[in-house]
Amino acid sequence: MLRILYKIYFWVIAAPVFIVLTLLTATTVIIGCLLGGDRFFSYYPAMLWSRCACLLALCSVKVKGRENIQGKTSYVFVSNHQGAFDIFLIFGHLGAPIKWMMKKGLANIPFVGLACRMAGFIFVDASSARNAQKSISEAESKLKTGQSLIIFPEGGRTSDGRIRPFKRGAYQIAVDLQLPLVPVTLNGPYKVMPIGSWDIRPHRLEMTIHPPVVPHKKEDNNKANLQALMMETQQIISDALWEEFK
Repeated sequence: MLRILYKIYFWVIAAPVFIVLTLLTATTVIIGCLLGGDRFFSYYPAMLWSRCACLLALCSVKVKGRENIQGKTSYVFVSNHQGAFDIFLIFGHLGAPIKWMMKKGLANIPFVGLACRMAGFIFVDASSARNAQKSISEAESKLKTGQSLIIFPEGGRTSDGRIRPFKRGAYQIAVDLQLPLVPVTLNGPYKVMPIGSWDIRPHRLEMTIHPPVVPHKKEDNNKANLQALMMETQQIISDALWEEFK
């Protein structure tokens, strides 16, 4: 009975409100960035939008480890990718202005894609090694201005909530710019909305922000060191997953 009542609430009330909020947020971001306020408008409107999304879905949120990140410091955040609600959990509750590295296809979403582009997010073209390197170079240029970056090193959402092998792009950026990597563990988004499903369910969400990991020196960059850095952060993230996702 509760499940039926939730579905009625979500599709009759929450979903329409979310659509309106999405359009208002995208409009605010586009106009604000056009007027030159990209520092503010590329983050705060979407942060409020993300928090509203969690509230509308009736998902409680718990964040651990915010003391591990400092204001005015640039980081490369790396996180596992359980589902679509990862975006709302991170953007709404991380507590640090960030730029996203996103799949190129997301740029085609009407209105939202334009807002993301105006906000300075990086769209990754993985069609070739050359195009992928261009995306990395673009991300590095953003970070040189003192901003932080969030990347899902798995490259896509997991099909069962468990972590998948990481790709090296985020780690190359951290080494090139000598920026600390911050592992982030997400639990719960898979329960809310797994990949391939529109059957949203309310569930508690949890984010653990781990202490930064300092990358090796740029001159020591090689395949073995990069692989070791990937494995270290992947293990940190994995250790904090709920037992059912390990």
